[in-house]
Amino acid sequence: MIQYKAPGVTVFESALYRTTATVIDTGGVILIVDPNFLPQEIRRIRCFIDEIRKDRELYLLFTHSDYDHILGWQAFPEAKVIASSAFANNSGKENILEQIRQFDEEYYIRRNYPIDYPVVDIEVAADGQVAELGEARLQLFLAPGHTADGIFTFVENISVLIAGDYLSNIEFPFIYDSSYAYEQTLRNASGLIDSHEPALLIPGHGDVTLVKAEMRQRCEESLEYLYNLRQAVQSGEGFPEEKLWQRYGNKRGLMAPHQENLALVRRELENRGFA
Repeated sequence: MIQYKAPGVTVFESALYRTTATVIDTGGVILIVDPNFLPQEIRRIRCFIDEIRKDRELYLLFTHSDYDHILGWQAFPEAKVIASSAFANNSGKENILEQIRQFDEEYYIRRNYPIDYPVVDIEVAADGQVAELGEARLQLFLAPGHTADGIFTFVENISVLIAGDYLSNIEFPFIYDSSYAYEQTLRNASGLIDSHEPALLIPGHGDVTLVKAEMRQRCEESLEYLYNLRQAVQSGEGFPEEKLWQRYGNKRGLMAPHQENLALVRRELENRGFA
């Protein structure tokens, strides 16, 4: 389904995990972000692109390498791919592809394109790197923490901040890389919101927002969650889960990631001699 539509921006939402895929029409080129998830949903995005594209260049940006964000790559084989250098050099590519195979086989899913790991044409290696796509200007920022290879993208022309799997209103932080890197990325995101004042924030899961106060609130809530994780491990008093489930809901689906976060933070603090 289409969650949000405005001149130059269309945000699609999957039925699974409310995962977003974004199409940005700059006038000169078309940029697709994280096309996903189910085959019919990706076909809908493909049809939409074919309807509006004409003969324009197509770019495909991946915010990070989680399997649910990359599995639509080969539905757009003509697109030039933008992703971080860490994404391009990810040593766990085969594990990610196996997650896609596992998902598709478990649910008997058939796709009309091959499954493979994206080949990157434009690598993002440094904070603030700029990509000029016709008249569109992208500012790209490294965003490790959730995964090691994440990026934020600010589309200057239309003042859109694409956050990948950060700043969601329906998920607390999922930490697969480092809670310390995640914390710094959140602080960087807060700085971007203050300095760039995006008109629209698009998370990887959940609702877009046009409200600056909500963007800042999502940063603060995520930072509070990280603080509570560390406090729970160090104090041994347990995590304030009642408040967590009141805020995010979906306890049956989110309990396992929450427990994994606690285990990761425990390992981090033990390695630093704090637990």
